[in-house]
Amino acid sequence: MNNKTLRGIALALALLGATAAHAQGLSRGDQKILRALAQANMAEVAAGHIALKRSTTQDVKAFAQQMVDDHTKGLQAVQEVAQSKNFTLPTEPDAKHKKMAARLDKLSGAAFDKVYLANAGVSDHKAAYQQVVEAQKKAADPDVKALAAKLQPTIDHHLQKVQVMVTD
Repeated sequence: MNNKTLRGIALALALLGATAAHAQGLSRGDQKILRALAQANMAEVAAGHIALKRSTTQDVKAFAQQMVDDHTKGLQAVQEVAQSKNFTLPTEPDAKHKKMAARLDKLSGAAFDKVYLANAGVSDHKAAYQQVVEAQKKAADPDVKALAAKLQPTIDHHLQKVQVMVTD
């Protein structure tokens, strides 16, 4: 290799190191919080898109559209905080959520609605609620803490709405 190539490699490595060092300014706990919030939002958007295709109930389709809209905004908020901290988020749902999406994609009609509302609706929103409550208590970074506080009212609203849908 010539000197110009070596300098280019050294510069690239230095830039990578600087980015990693800045992202490391976030505690491991805050990194975990951001990843979890991104995963939760991506999963809701993916499940919502499936519901828009698979459900035959107008109420479920309306709920799914709200999930797509609200969780797309939530994901953007998480991405903005992560980007401001030079922290790279996952770009696709994790294995657990991919498995649920595959299961949902095989169902339709009333069977779909029941599984979608129970899992992407109630179960996932209860988990998301716990995530944001814990994040507000445990996050070290004030921006991560503020993000969790910003997301909580939407999650609360979704959980209340889906619980009414399931009991009706």
